[in-house]
Amino acid sequence: MSTLLALDTATEACSVALLHDGKVTSHYEVIPRLHAQKLLPMIKELLANAGTTLQAVDAIAFGRGPGAFTGVRIAIGVVQGLAFALDRPVLPVSNLAVLAQRALREHGATQVAAAIDARMDEVYWGCYREVAGEMRLVGNEAVLPPEMAALPEGSGGDWFGAGTGWGYAERIGVDPIGQDASMLPHAQDLLTLARFAWERGEAILADEAQPVYLRDKVATPKAR
Repeated sequence: MSTLLALDTATEACSVALLHDGKVTSHYEVIPRLHAQKLLPMIKELLANAGTTLQAVDAIAFGRGPGAFTGVRIAIGVVQGLAFALDRPVLPVSNLAVLAQRALREHGATQVAAAIDARMDEVYWGCYREVAGEMRLVGNEAVLPPEMAALPEGSGGDWFGAGTGWGYAERIGVDPIGQDASMLPHAQDLLTLARFAWERGEAILADEAQPVYLRDKVATPKAR
């Protein structure tokens, strides 16, 4: 039975999750600007509580963005360091997909419009639909002004709004059946998506891990 480790630092939340001996455990904290100090101790504690070690891990999953530039870089740096040392593959997972998976777990939402506040008056946006327990992307992920966010063409049924981008709800031209603008990605849901990817053989080499920002100019404000 596979042992998988998942971690995420792409937003204000810092979280880790572990699948070991068929059991899932996780730790989640909202700790802005403390990810770099807290992440490795959280991983160490999670492994110790599960009675296992890093050497038992078969692959490491991580939130590859979109999200905060620094946060995504922290995740990739830690994952690559661990994966190189252990000679293990990695599993990059979209943070928007993780939000959608959390909305499925917590709200039973099978169609989710996931949005993360991208600053600069924009949101990271992606729409997901549940297929056999896995939230899958419908259309494309994008970074755009809230007014340009839309459901996939031809989509029907009820949609749930998940993520901090829904703080712009009055500017988004989508009327969800419900929404949670406080929701952040959780490594437990990242682990769920990683398990599907692992079973499909989608793990990659650590040096192939790349951040996905969806924005070319991640640190340059728009010209006015």
